Amino acid sequence: MKHAQNSDPAAVAYDACSAALARKADYLILDTAGRLHTQKNLMKELEKIRDVVTKQIPGAPHEVLLVLDATTGQNAIAQAKMFTQTVNVSGIFLAKLDGTARGGIVIAIKDQLNIPVKFIGLGEKPDDIAEFDPATFVDALFN
Repeated sequence: MKHAQNSDPAAVAYDACSAALARKADYLILDTAGRLHTQKNLMKELEKIRDVVTKQIPGAPHEVLLVLDATTGQNAIAQAKMFTQTVNVSGIFLAKLDGTARGGIVIAIKDQLNIPVKFIGLGEKPDDIAEFDPATFVDALFN
């Protein structure tokens, strides 16, 4: 779904929900990229998007993934807290594990906020996305 530049993100979400319902789609993925937890206006927009989706699709959002950069350190905890307070994050997508970053901060996030890692990104192509495997992750942290 695409709107003109500077359109209200909640309006785009509304139209996406309407289209998904009309097409009887099994899945609708909304990407709200570019949200900074330190920008109150962007977090308010995120709340508005959530509210629009919740009103249109019963039980939605069914899954809320927070994409975290594996190179992010302690700031990732603050991000996870703020996003969870705003939209109830249900899982983490840990991106950029294809370099030297190890993403160990997700252990603290799981410990403090009980948010599980669900997916990892090992590159930039769709085939570079994998389901999270805790044993492999821990092994990679220490090797």
